[in-house]
Parts: sequence; C-alpha cells; structure tokens
Amino acid sequence: MKLKLDLHDIYNRGQDIDRALRDIIDEAVAKKASMVEIIPGKGSGQLKKRVLRFLDQKEIKSLYARVEKDSKNFGRVFVHFRWK
Repeated sequence: MKLKLDLHDIYNRGQDIDRALRDIIDEAVAKKASMVEIIPGKGSGQLKKRVLRFLDQKEIKSLYARVEKDSKNFGRVFVHFRWK
C-alpha cells in the first residue's frame, strides 16, 4: 500500500504542514503502508527542507526504515516502511 500527501495547498501554513505530515505518518503506521510519497513541490526548496527536518525528528525517525529523495523529480520525497 502506498499513501500520498501533496503539500501544495498548505505550503504557507506551518501548523497545517506539521499536522498533515504527522497524520500521514500515523496513517501509514496504522495501515502498515510500505511507502508514503510526500510532494512538497519544487519551489525554493524551503518546504522540502521543512519536510526533511520533520522526518529527522527522533520520535518520527523511529517509525520508518528510510527516506528517499526522488532523483528524477526534486519535488518528491519517499518514506519507506518495513514491517515484520
């Protein structure tokens, strides 16, 4: 199962961004999704940096296996999960 989060609509609302990221990670854990695709968009790169900082938090980092930055599309980040 793959989940997708597009941040284009809330790119300038900080609290909403954090809430949306938290919700999609929680949903992935609950549904045991194999991957979450997060689309911060290409823009200036600030939103992507914010997403990566969020994912780097200790309590969030413990929930997933790895993060992959799409080499063909700068505006996408994949979060991979591994379930036992």
